[in-house]
Amino acid sequence: MEEEKLEIKEEKKVKKEKKDHKDHKIEKLKKEIADLEEENLRSKAELVNYRKRKDEEVVRMLKYANEDLVKELLPTIDNLERALKMEESAENEDVSKFLSGVKLIYCSTIATLEKYGVKAIDGANKLFDPTYHQAVLTEHVDGVEPGMVLEVLQKGYLLKDKVIRPAMVKVSA
Repeated sequence: MEEEKLEIKEEKKVKKEKKDHKDHKIEKLKKEIADLEEENLRSKAELVNYRKRKDEEVVRMLKYANEDLVKELLPTIDNLERALKMEESAENEDVSKFLSGVKLIYCSTIATLEKYGVKAIDGANKLFDPTYHQAVLTEHVDGVEPGMVLEVLQKGYLLKDKVIRPAMVKVSA
């Protein structure tokens, strides 16, 4: 009889160990599933963030795609403006006719640039702003408060909302 009781106890012990082992295995698998689900969610979130960054980068690239072209055209615009300043002192009729043709080219080029979001930075008689202006000269002028732009020496330009060339200015000291 005692042997039977020992066997029954042994069987119960073995059954309990098997059950404990199964429970432990189930807990381990549940934890593994939870970890994998969390990893899956993180991967999805990273993918969503990557797509957003990529889309923003593409939008930014498209927005400023013409920047290099505009930068290359700005010296030509400056030269056309210098030529048009000659119109005021032109005495010869042929020179005046020639300069009126230059003015047409200048106006057409400016209109095209404006169509694509290029604007000149307005700076004369305004407070100096280092975002839009580059001070190359200072001068003390009576009656003008310090930090005011006295003269624009070279126009600055914006492409949409980005400064592509700051205006070179003379500032009151």
